[in-house]
Amino acid sequence: MEKKAHILIVEDEPAIHLGLSDVFVYHGYEVTVAEDGAAGLALGESGAYDLILLDIMLPKMNGFEVCERVREQEPEQPIIMLTARVSDNDIVQGLRLGADDYIAKPFSVEQLVLRVAAVLRRAHVSKPDTPAVLQLGSLEVDVANLCGTCPNQETVHFTRREMDVLVYLAAQSERPVPREEILANVWGYANHDLIETRTVDIHIAKLRKKIEDDAKTPQHILTIRGAGYRLMQLT
Repeated sequence: MEKKAHILIVEDEPAIHLGLSDVFVYHGYEVTVAEDGAAGLALGESGAYDLILLDIMLPKMNGFEVCERVREQEPEQPIIMLTARVSDNDIVQGLRLGADDYIAKPFSVEQLVLRVAAVLRRAHVSKPDTPAVLQLGSLEVDVANLCGTCPNQETVHFTRREMDVLVYLAAQSERPVPREEILANVWGYANHDLIETRTVDIHIAKLRKKIEDDAKTPQHILTIRGAGYRLMQLT
């Protein structure tokens, strides 16, 4: 018998975590609930869960801190953040700390179930061979260690999802890559037409701040109007 995927829900509002528990149990998942950030961190650091659904506004410790500290212990842990905050700054903060995606409250249960299934599917897919190093101008990117170095400059650190985007764009560097293709191949969102998310654009913006001399006039990750994004590995 196939083992059920185990989801940790870190959410302090009883109506929400009870409803989510019922939904995911109905869809065949095992569910554990933590009602505050401290309890969520203690469970999340164990590495016992296939995916964490993490609210931002939590008692005792907010979701940003929980995400950051779980990532330190479990770099590959899939995390989706639940947020009533919908400003770019809040979303970027969660993704910067290593969340795989976000979904804003009030959310569609169908959307959430699709995203969870996609993230879990992607997490269990064996990754194809990837280059050890990407050279982006003077920036040498160490793919396995999620970092990049330039002569006489500080080390640049990437999240796992940022690196996945960069590696995928590098593999397709001869052409622009549509957002929908990135969602399908990096996030595993095969039903991308049913997924409402700006996560691709936000990750691209984050990458530009890290790899470009000037993020407002990018030389490496170009936007090709009507076609998508193209990575230029300039020397």
